[in-house]
This record gives sequence, structure tokens and C-alpha cells, in this order.
Amino acid sequence: MELKFQYNKTTIQDLNKQLVLRQKTLPILQKKEVALRMEVKEHRKRFRKISIEHEELMHKVVEQEGLWNEFPKILFIDSVKIEQEKIIGVKVPVLKDIDFKMADFSWWHYPAWLPTGIHLLKQVLRLEIEVEVLEQQIELLNRARKKTTQKVNLYEKEQIPAMQEAILKIKRFLEDKENISKAAQKITKKRLEREAEV
Repeated sequence: MELKFQYNKTTIQDLNKQLVLRQKTLPILQKKEVALRMEVKEHRKRFRKISIEHEELMHKVVEQEGLWNEFPKILFIDSVKIEQEKIIGVKVPVLKDIDFKMADFSWWHYPAWLPTGIHLLKQVLRLEIEVEVLEQQIELLNRARKKTTQKVNLYEKEQIPAMQEAILKIKRFLEDKENISKAAQKITKKRLEREAEV
């Protein structure tokens, strides 16, 4: 990205302001990037743990699939409460609660293991929803981390060096212009002195 500027003192002042702002912002962005990277790492760790737990519970449910096929569907998800929370400045969905609904049926006509099975199904459904929410959190946090990394790189590798170089070029140009002006004045003064002597 080529920085466009004019060779004057006003441009130096503007560039200095922008440079100072970016130099103050850069450490904050770097800390945010590190924090987001750690948060993504922690979320991935939680995701793996919950995924393994979900697979183990699903294995138990599948083992008893024959028993479940004998009974009609009796457990339903009534509502899922998901709220938005900020994690390091990034809005992410957070699972707050899941309400389950039971179909109307008589407990007397079903086996004694059914309450335990229903509890197991609730756990499986809760973990499935948690996995989905965690996937969304990871995606949003990772996207924010990438944007922050891009901004850090933009400031660190492009904008700050370009502004420093532009300020230096302008200062040199103005110094050269001043030196030429002084030299021209000296030459004019000497010429006037010689003409006055004659």
C-alpha cells in the first residue's frame, strides 16, 4: 500500500498524529490477538472433551436402540435459551438453558429403566446442542482473531513503517528546500556586496 502525502509541515503533523495513534494501538491489538488465540485454544479443548463425552453417551444409546424402538417418542426439546455474551470483545452465543417436554403417557405401562433412559437422552441432546454452540463460538472467535492478526500485521509491517518513512522523506525535503533557500540567499547577498563594491 503506497502512502500518498504532500511535502509540507501540516502533512508531517497529520502523519505524526496517525503514527502515534497506531503505535499506541498496536500493543493493545497484539494483546487482544494473544488473548483470542488462547480463548480459541481453550474452546477447542472444551469442544474435544464434550465431543468425546457425546460420542460415549451416543454409544450407550445405540447399544440400547432395540429397547428404544419399542417405545414411541416421549421426549422433545421445548425451547433452547441462547444468549449473546462478549468474550474479549466478540459477541458469541452462550447456551443458558434447555427445556424438555415429555409426551403424555402412563408410567405404569413402561419399564423401570425408562426414567434412566430419558435422563440419558436429555444428556445426549444437551451435549449435541452444546457442541453446536461451541462450534459457533470457535468460528466467531477464530474469525475475530484472524481480523486482529491482519490489523496487527497491517500496522506493524505496512502502515507504521510507511508513515515513518514518509515523515523522514518530508523532513529531508523541507531541510533540502531550506538549505537551498539559505544558499540562494547567501549567493544573492554576495552578489549584492560585489555589485556594491564596484
